[in-house]
Amino acid sequence: MTLLSNRYSCLILVDIQEKLLPVMADSEGVVKNAALLCALARSLDIPIIASQQYPQGLGETHASLRPYIETSSMRIDKVTFSAAASPDFLGALCRHEARKQLVIVGIEAHICVLQTALDLLRRGYQCFVVVDGVSSRKKASVDVALSRLQQQGCSAVTTEMVLFEWLQKAGTPLFKEISQKIRSG
Repeated sequence: MTLLSNRYSCLILVDIQEKLLPVMADSEGVVKNAALLCALARSLDIPIIASQQYPQGLGETHASLRPYIETSSMRIDKVTFSAAASPDFLGALCRHEARKQLVIVGIEAHICVLQTALDLLRRGYQCFVVVDGVSSRKKASVDVALSRLQQQGCSAVTTEMVLFEWLQKAGTPLFKEISQKIRSG
């Protein structure tokens, strides 16, 4: 695997929905880290694609993330556990065909995140699962999902790893802005 590149990355938000979040472990951390990634992705023109599992029953994507997906990307409703099983999701991803590095955050780690990442890996994408950006109801489910994903070839990364690999260097106004957000969060 290589370092992440802001020229070849795409950010994938998997089912970070309002009615699911209250029962997830560290849901605040997932939303905070997803928002950090979305903010930098927007600044660097990195596409953001969000899936929503049955939004009629499980609600919309968390309100703090909606501005990022309404203005700079796509939001895909689905009923399949894997977002990659949705033709609409695959169509959105294909619009960014040069972007083969997929940074994945979301819930639940052991169901929709896992199935999405494994399907995308099988389709030839490099998948980077953000360990502090995924959750499930039980921590053990997250641990097993992350272990299985790594065994299958996905890279485990942290939010800060992604941010600083996308930035590539210090001393820029964008670096200072992101560093401030990290320190204040």
